[in-house]
Amino acid sequence: MFCRNCGKEVPENAEVCVNCGMKPLMGKKFCQNCGAETKENQEVCTKCGVKLKSSMGKGAKSKLVAGLLGIFLGYLGIHKFYLGYPVPAVIMLLLSIIGGFLTFGAVTGIMGLIGLIEGILYLTKSDEDFDDIYVQNQKKWF
Repeated sequence: MFCRNCGKEVPENAEVCVNCGMKPLMGKKFCQNCGAETKENQEVCTKCGVKLKSSMGKGAKSKLVAGLLGIFLGYLGIHKFYLGYPVPAVIMLLLSIIGGFLTFGAVTGIMGLIGLIEGILYLTKSDEDFDDIYVQNQKKWF
C-alpha cells in the first residue's frame, strides 16, 4: 500500500505514514495501490485501474455520528438520512410511524432493532472499513 499524501510505501495496517505523518488514505495525490501520481478529484488510477480510496476527506461521514444515530434514532431511519440513503430512510420512517400505529408499536420495535444492529455494526468497523463500505460503496442495509 502507498500513502495517498506523499506516495511512499506503507504497511497495510499502518495508522499513520512515517514519512509525512498523515493517515495513509487521507491524501489525494497518489494511488494507494501503485503509488502513481493522481489528480485531486480522480476516481480511478490511470496507471493500475484501481478505484482510489479516500478516508475522511471532504464530505466524509463520521462512523460515530452514524452509529449513535442508528442506536438512538434508528427506528426513524435518521442514520440512513445522515449517510445519504433517502429511500431506505423513508422506508424505515414510514414503517415506524404507519406500521407502528397499525400494529400497536410492533413494527416500530422491529425498526428500532434494525437501527440498533446497524449502529453497532457502524461503530465496530474501522474508520477505513466504514468509509469504504457505507460511504464509498453505499451499502444501504446491514
